[in-house]
Amino acid sequence: MIAAQALTKKYGGFLALNALSFSLHPGEVLGLIGPNGAGKTTTLRCLAGIIPPSDGNVRICGQDLASNPIAAKRLLAFFPDEPRLFDYLTVAQHLNFIARLYQVHGYESLAGELLEELELAGKRDALPSELSRGMKQKVAIACGLLHSPRVIYFDEPLTGLDPLGMRRMKDSILKRAQQGAAIIVSSHLLHLVEEICSRVLILKSGCKVADGTIAAIREQFSQQPDANLEAVFFRATSQSAVAP
Repeated sequence: MIAAQALTKKYGGFLALNALSFSLHPGEVLGLIGPNGAGKTTTLRCLAGIIPPSDGNVRICGQDLASNPIAAKRLLAFFPDEPRLFDYLTVAQHLNFIARLYQVHGYESLAGELLEELELAGKRDALPSELSRGMKQKVAIACGLLHSPRVIYFDEPLTGLDPLGMRRMKDSILKRAQQGAAIIVSSHLLHLVEEICSRVLILKSGCKVADGTIAAIREQFSQQPDANLEAVFFRATSQSAVAP
């Protein structure tokens, strides 16, 4: 459902992303991890069509993101680490606006289910200024899920959430994967990645250093079969080898 081929991004003379290739299939949850400046957010923005790559291409469910951007973007949702809402629209009005943009007919029942799932049912008439940081994040997620995207990107999805909200968010991510969505989660919280992701992609300085199941990457970078992802991450990013 997601296919990136030789994805490259340059900012002037700085190479932020270097010929990254990978694919992701329905039902998979990919953990995108790496040190600060590794290229994680650049990768997500290129995959979402927010910024154009300098080279390479991205296909979303067979649709080329560069040559057919509207068709490709209708199939995806991208949740940045900082939610951006309209100051003078209530929660309900946000959902109505998104439903009109994506032509989601009869959206009310689905919107109600999302508000219940994300514990926002009592905030339908609230403005963003009346919401906590975590609630704003949930509103953005409800809006992004309203058109039932088949490809979903999360950039630090647990930021601002309380412990119960974190648990509900993990459940929501896994629920969409079970329904067949292909999901990428970028996070510095390695315990989150280890808990919900079926695969891991590790970046360093814009290059792929590892891509595979946690078990396979553990075997590649650690001689301890029970090593946690944090130990594997430090070993993988301390080495200079780049995965093909």
